Amino acid sequence: MNRHVRLGINIDHVATLRNARGGEFPEVIKAAKVVEESGADLITVHVREDRRHINEYDLENILNTVNIPINLEIAANSEMIGIATRYNPKFVCFVPENRKEITTEGGLDVVKNFKELSKNLKSLLKNEINVSIFIDPDKEQIKATKDLGISSVEFHTGSYANAFIKNKNINKEFKKIEENVMFANEIGLNCHAGHGLTFDNVAKIVSLPHIIELNIGHFIIADAIFNGLQNSIIKMRNIITQASI
Repeated sequence: MNRHVRLGINIDHVATLRNARGGEFPEVIKAAKVVEESGADLITVHVREDRRHINEYDLENILNTVNIPINLEIAANSEMIGIATRYNPKFVCFVPENRKEITTEGGLDVVKNFKELSKNLKSLLKNEINVSIFIDPDKEQIKATKDLGISSVEFHTGSYANAFIKNKNINKEFKKIEENVMFANEIGLNCHAGHGLTFDNVAKIVSLPHIIELNIGHFIIADAIFNGLQNSIIKMRNIITQASI
């Protein structure tokens, strides 16, 4: 029997396009509905501190409209955790955040921020929200995440994706992910992955038997400009399904 790798579609950049002009087009809620109708397993949104794309209104609207789960990405601070507990999505993923970054530049340093993360986690776990942390493929970060009492990690695949673009060090970067996914699974963590994944590079990540979820955003929205959002999602879903046989 084929395993089912969950596919989360991040629709942040629909809101990025809307915010570039102001107003309401393209409509984020329409994108969320297309994601649901196209067979994705969840919708991922990142409410940033600077609200450069998705905002609280978008989050509430999506939660009240679609029937698939929402995975809310947030910085691990009191303001953003307050938003998570107010809107109560099924999943929350802690990600690092830098005001000057164009996109997330790497994983959260769980080792360095362990005490603060431990304190901030309490209200989410009390509300029975499933929490994951976006980390680099590194054993010390995995151990620290496990010590927090979290059951899932999302591996940052950006270095692998960049290697794929440059056609250099692909096997080295893939091996790093492979070894750390195996280690995380051995100590009882669920393994997710995301960042920079495309039609061309996703199959190798799916081939790792302990990867159970992928979150893909920018590439899907970019491809949708030329091929339509539903077609882009269905194509990605089909590639993932074939790679998991």
